[in-house]
Amino acid sequence: MRHRSLLILTTAITTGALTLSACGSRDDKGGDAGGSKNTTVVIGVDAPLTGDLSPLGQGIKNSTELAIKNANKAKEVPGVTFEMKALDDQGQPTSGQQNATKLTGDKNVVATVGPLNSSVAQSMQQVAQANNMALISPANTTPDLTQGKDWKQNNRKRQFTTYFRTSTTDEVQGAFGGQYAYEKIKAKTVYVIDDQKTYGVGLAAAFAAKFTSLGGKVVGTEHVNPEDRDFKAIVSKAKSTNPDLVFYGGEYPAAAPLSQQLKDGGVKAPTLGGDALYSPHYINLNKKADRDYATSVGKPVEQLDSAKKFIADYKAAGYKDAYEAYGGTAYDAAWAIIQAVKATVTDNDGKLPTDARAKVVEALNKVKFDGVSGPVSFDKYGDTTNTMITAYQVDGTTWKSRHSAEYKG
Repeated sequence: MRHRSLLILTTAITTGALTLSACGSRDDKGGDAGGSKNTTVVIGVDAPLTGDLSPLGQGIKNSTELAIKNANKAKEVPGVTFEMKALDDQGQPTSGQQNATKLTGDKNVVATVGPLNSSVAQSMQQVAQANNMALISPANTTPDLTQGKDWKQNNRKRQFTTYFRTSTTDEVQGAFGGQYAYEKIKAKTVYVIDDQKTYGVGLAAAFAAKFTSLGGKVVGTEHVNPEDRDFKAIVSKAKSTNPDLVFYGGEYPAAAPLSQQLKDGGVKAPTLGGDALYSPHYINLNKKADRDYATSVGKPVEQLDSAKKFIADYKAAGYKDAYEAYGGTAYDAAWAIIQAVKATVTDNDGKLPTDARAKVVEALNKVKFDGVSGPVSFDKYGDTTNTMITAYQVDGTTWKSRHSAEYKG
């Protein structure tokens, strides 16, 4: 998912992020009966824990913590106790880069879950790579992050060997949205708007390409500032084109008032967006959200047998914030790290090799298990092999799933 591209500050990376090989700390007092030594391994989290996107970030943090608690309770990795270190990036690339430096600078942090925003990932990837630390996002969808900027020319090249994700890409999600709009919603014309951020621009482009390839017509395009909340000028332009559908590439804080103002201004078409709209907060902020659409990665966790325990455990944990759209993929990202650590320990006493971070990265390429969100494994680019997408529609005051499919192109 998301944000405006940012040039990586090479100086900050090279001077602030030291390459560390050893991970974990040994507790001589031991945690198991019999007095054996115990290794503490820390899993980092980077997400927006404050600000407009904090509900999504808190869901990521809580779900990661839940995976850690369950692993410790079950002694998933003998001799290892997992802990979490969560940092707030506020959805800002500069903060994400600073957090990456802090996390890689902590010798006990073996890998990190996050970030939420694609632009934040762009600022973190080089820091993580320089320090052999795996970064697994449960939410990033921009194809460039894994396949390089020439992926559209089918010249795909993995950019960072330490970067992975448990959510599928905008190439998949945007195309699914375009096909769903044309074949299921039966829209023939669409007005396309994006928020100029990495996520929004990429998603809108993938949507428009698929929609027009099927015979649909883009009758107008517009770009907005994601901090704006007054969209009168856009409402007037969109209304003049009388579209069957409005597509918005961006996040719910701006999408919600935009959708409401479009309808208040006489635009009868519903709004469709991506996974950054799929949140209860979109409905809370939009009095006229009814009948709007959103696509999101995976199937609804509530419909998955594999997610029943996750849902029950999350409820039992008493978290104040909901797990939101990325709870399942965040849990799976954390569990992938836990399984990679399990494959890396050198004995049942939880001892890690001196190059633990690098070994965890190697192990992640081979990880394979049935997760909360479905089958979890990574392809040669670090992308999830799970390309399931779901279309949702607002029905009154709740999102209802309308169609799920594994997108094949």
